[in-house]
Amino acid sequence: MENKLVKKVPIFSSLEKEDLERIGKLFLRRTCKTDQVIVIEEESGQSLFIIQKGSVKVSHVSEEGKEVILSILKAGDFFGEISLLDGKGRSANVTALSETELIMLRRSDFLGLLEEYPQISISLLRELASRIRKSDMHVSSLSLHDAMGRISTALVHVAEQTGRTRGDSIIIPKIPVQQDLANLAGTARETISRVMAHFEQAGFIEREGHRVVIKNFENFKKQYC
Repeated sequence: MENKLVKKVPIFSSLEKEDLERIGKLFLRRTCKTDQVIVIEEESGQSLFIIQKGSVKVSHVSEEGKEVILSILKAGDFFGEISLLDGKGRSANVTALSETELIMLRRSDFLGLLEEYPQISISLLRELASRIRKSDMHVSSLSLHDAMGRISTALVHVAEQTGRTRGDSIIIPKIPVQQDLANLAGTARETISRVMAHFEQAGFIEREGHRVVIKNFENFKKQYC
């Protein structure tokens, strides 16, 4: 099963089947409960993580205790690579948003693969560049948009990371709790509730429990992001 999952990870997708089978044997398994902390900022990093099932949030916590969510990752995404590359502490906290299954690659194995397969290094650089661009867009949203713009950008991020397409709409099977959305958008939980109600009344979204449908997704992005 690991081989199929590893193949879906961008940095390993260019490898041949035999190489994937070999790499798959290097991974270890780990299961995490909802809200379990997987990675703590500044701690020494010794493993690369690939999400097999579930989702996680990547965040910073300020000295005052305020959490800022940087990203939400889903099955097939990976994290923990930065501290493996520079040998320094973890750059952020990572917490399970649901029951999550991970496979892990030890630092020594990861660095060995980078030396043995140059295409992994090239793919890793592309992925890191993509994440920097997304991070820049997130910072721009927080600094330039009003609360509605920041919340819509957060919704779009969650939709693109965890949603599935149905026609011109995107279905988010399990939207993060309001506090996590607030931390992602850099606003208050009460504002999330008010803006989500506005989107629903305007006909842009439908809500049923934790399930959210963003109608005409591209039009929603153009109007609010």
